[in-house]
Amino acid sequence: MPLRRRRRRPVCAARSIPRPEHAVLKRAYRAYRDSYAFRDKIAIDGFDYPLKSFDPVEELIRRNYRTTISGPCSVAMSAACSPNSGGKTMNKGFFGAASLAAMAVAMPAYAEEASSDERDIVVTAQKREERLIDVPQSVSVVSGEALENIQATNFSDYLKLVPGLQLNQATPGFGRLVLRGVNTGGVASTVAVYQDETTFGSSSGLVNGAILAGDFDTFDIERIEVLRGPQGTIYGSSSMGGVLKYVTNKPDTSAFEVRARGSVETTTGGDESYLGSAVVNLPLGETLALRASGFYRDFGGFIDSIGTGGADIESDINSSKSYGGRASVLFKPSETFSIQLAAYLQNLETDASNSVDSDPSTGRTLYGRLSQSQFVPEFTDVRYRVYSGVVDADLGFANLVSATSYSTLSQSFRGDLTTQFGALIEAVFGTPNDFFQGQLTRVKRFTQEVRLQSPESDRFEWLIGVYYTRERGLIDQDFNAVEPGTLTPIAGLPLLGVATINSRYRELAGFANATIHFGDRFNLSFGGRYSGNKQSAVQVSDGVLAGGPNALPKARSSEDVFTFSVAPQFEVSDNVTIYARVAKGFRPGGPNVLAPGAPPEIATYGSDSLISYELGLKAETVDRTFSIDIAAFHIDWKDIQVFGQVNDFGVNFNGGKAKSDGVEFTTTLRPAQGLSFSLNGAWTNAKLKDDTPPLVGGLSGDRLPYTPEFSIGANADYEWELGGDTTAYVGASVRSLSKQPAGYDLAFRIANGRQRYLPAYEVVDLRAGVDFGRYSIELYAKNLTDSEGKTSLEAPANIPFGAAGTGVIRPRTIGATLTAGF
Repeated sequence: MPLRRRRRRPVCAARSIPRPEHAVLKRAYRAYRDSYAFRDKIAIDGFDYPLKSFDPVEELIRRNYRTTISGPCSVAMSAACSPNSGGKTMNKGFFGAASLAAMAVAMPAYAEEASSDERDIVVTAQKREERLIDVPQSVSVVSGEALENIQATNFSDYLKLVPGLQLNQATPGFGRLVLRGVNTGGVASTVAVYQDETTFGSSSGLVNGAILAGDFDTFDIERIEVLRGPQGTIYGSSSMGGVLKYVTNKPDTSAFEVRARGSVETTTGGDESYLGSAVVNLPLGETLALRASGFYRDFGGFIDSIGTGGADIESDINSSKSYGGRASVLFKPSETFSIQLAAYLQNLETDASNSVDSDPSTGRTLYGRLSQSQFVPEFTDVRYRVYSGVVDADLGFANLVSATSYSTLSQSFRGDLTTQFGALIEAVFGTPNDFFQGQLTRVKRFTQEVRLQSPESDRFEWLIGVYYTRERGLIDQDFNAVEPGTLTPIAGLPLLGVATINSRYRELAGFANATIHFGDRFNLSFGGRYSGNKQSAVQVSDGVLAGGPNALPKARSSEDVFTFSVAPQFEVSDNVTIYARVAKGFRPGGPNVLAPGAPPEIATYGSDSLISYELGLKAETVDRTFSIDIAAFHIDWKDIQVFGQVNDFGVNFNGGKAKSDGVEFTTTLRPAQGLSFSLNGAWTNAKLKDDTPPLVGGLSGDRLPYTPEFSIGANADYEWELGGDTTAYVGASVRSLSKQPAGYDLAFRIANGRQRYLPAYEVVDLRAGVDFGRYSIELYAKNLTDSEGKTSLEAPANIPFGAAGTGVIRPRTIGATLTAGF
């Protein structure tokens, strides 16, 4: 069976890829539509169709109109010919196809490229399919093809395509996402992560939800949507900074597909990496289809151990593996009803963190460029499991969607704490030792959402729904002293420390959203969500470091909250819209599991909330050779959640106020066929307005953690034909970040009188390849200039000799990829 050719697109934009049998027809229609861009409707076969929201070609195909024409079908039109017609019968959708095709040929080359390849970008940001330009809020979209073009597999690979999105991470699977500077270092998330209809991670700070963002592998993804600003009305709690949404490829009942990719990489100063993935789409009749994919990534290490404390000197200690897959079944007996069941699993295994020892005052790397000291070998093991079912029924007056999911996430690690506790154990028990902490974090989450939404209308559209989630969290810790340079427990020592925290989180919410269309140009969208949550936690501990056996009383909390959004929008034309948006977001509070000696007034910490004010412009030329999306925002944030230490135990606090101001933009230029440029950037001024609680170490005027003031991303791509079905392409990407503040650190401020910062850095990537139709070959270079970018900074208490652990990006990596499909 011939390969369903995936024409390469530049990384600067997302696209909706037409099915091959409709490609010629769509190309002709879009050329026709673009030439009449300022008309409200066109007449076809006696029907009037609005150009803005309707594709008459697809409607004619859906209704299966047929007609007879004289003469055989041309090669260009053969996809629409009936296989039994002998070349005589065609879909009526090919109205005047010859004249329309001629019209497309007569247009300038760059306009033809835009017309034939640039369909409207469709998103589900408001839980209904809409053109991106029609959504009255700031949304970025990264297509699956763009992800493959840049060889993306995880968060860190596609940040360059999304303005203002930051990642604080030193170990795969332990990442904190930040949008618009909404981050104070608290333990609950401010960016919600979704996979299709399934929310993932935790809404609770009791299991360190901020670092549980699902870093899903990006193979076989249709697109990634990034919604900036608070999304509490539709997406609920812990989305006060925004939402990152993975939209996966759905099973297709119409075509068989097999595709596989394999890559090999070499990293400067490190080991080789090997990556493989494959997907199959299998129609099982006209109403049933199965889609299954799998991936395996073996990333070579690039950080060395200097052998502190008796550990063997080792090279490339931070190797990691990521492997898993997705399976989905679609049952669609009619155009008005479907059921989709899906399962996803992924394991992330890392031998050591991607961090180096650095000077805590300057951030400069110690002991050589990429090295760290270890008394005890470390590891992490992260496992994702997501199971979901979605029922979609068209009831005529409205569409009913029921989304059910169950997910589990587990993180286990061994962390070296020799510097913090080794001397104490030796002083008390008289034995030299290495000391480490083992920890398991587990979240089990069930969610159910039911929503009813109106059909698309040019007057009034509405959506109502209910949402329920139940989480069970576990943190299980143990503290161990071992013989130096080994993992052998020291005989004769008493139990040093164990602790277990069991937590529960429940939330029930109702929400509604509506859009009123006042005429053809002015729209008003508004919505609200009322939710209530209840939480509880129990801690049991024992051992010398815990002060002996201790079972704390169950800690409880509950709260109710209302969030809202209002967004007027004015359509200057079909290609230019201006909007404003005011929205409220919140993050749940919860109970604190109090450390011995902690003040009783911090038994609970409250929710924090913010109100965001946004003004935006989205525009593109009629021929789509130029587009721009720009937004300015101001955020008022109160009762901010922050994290501090009480007797070496972490405690959540509420602080005062913070604010964030900024501008974000994305612009794309396509001056000639096959050539495209894009530029995205963000200026973010996010600061504390009040001092934090004294134990945290933040002062009024301090910048909020892990948000650079300036970030810029630029991309350029050029594709040309080599003859026949063969094309070639080249591309380049650059990302630049200004210096950014690290987390608040009271000890550092006392010693240095200022906030800690990570230095600025730039990353350059190159790519090139040849596509032969059935297979393609690609070469690429990531971090071409071998930049030493730094992404996180730990407090120095746990690092030998007072050094700070600093997360770093992968050094220069050169790779090659072979893709084949049928």
